[in-house]
Amino acid sequence: MLPVIPGGPFFLFAAFCFGKSSKRVEDWFKSTIFYKDYVVRLKENKGMTRKEKIRINLIADAFIIFSIIYVDIIFVKIIILILGIIKHYYFIKKIPTLTPEEAKAMKAELRQSVTP
Repeated sequence: MLPVIPGGPFFLFAAFCFGKSSKRVEDWFKSTIFYKDYVVRLKENKGMTRKEKIRINLIADAFIIFSIIYVDIIFVKIIILILGIIKHYYFIKKIPTLTPEEAKAMKAELRQSVTP
């Protein structure tokens, strides 16, 4: 587990830089359904459905619990717990909650309007 922690952020940063350096890759990503359905909607702060929020929080909470169990340093456990609480606050208070009908209409609109 230890080699993954320092490597993960660098891998994500490298992927971000690669995507920005290649116009072709950036255009391809912006043309995907994933980008149109999720990234644009969050980037424009239009919100998420309750089901999406719950799914993301459950997955993140599983990793948080796993980290709390396997970390031996109490100070780090407290920091992880505080960050988990902040994550829940952000998802509940800062990201608007959409009804499934609103999300479906927004997805259809974004799929038509976003072009690479």
